[in-house]
Amino acid sequence: MILGTFKLASEIQEVIVRGTELLFHQQGLVTSVEGLKLSKKGVEKEFPDLMGKEDWRKEAINRLKEHIKNMKTEEERMNYVKEELIKQGYTALFWQKAGWRPTKFK
Repeated sequence: MILGTFKLASEIQEVIVRGTELLFHQQGLVTSVEGLKLSKKGVEKEFPDLMGKEDWRKEAINRLKEHIKNMKTEEERMNYVKEELIKQGYTALFWQKAGWRPTKFK
């Protein structure tokens, strides 16, 4: 298990990678990938073939889950999440592997 801590303005977002599962923790609430807020415009930019489909959100989440499952290690998954959150304006603060001390992201 790896815990990543990110900051956007004054909000702290924690991401937990446990095997192939991603969990997001913010202000006392924990959600899985299904609970993410996705913008239709962003999904259509990433997956142009979903443009105009009614189930675009469900399909985008399924594709994200499959992409995460295809990664080999938890570290690889955390690095992917870090890069995606940085694109959204987050600052990567720390990451902590289970049983280890927290360290700053590189």
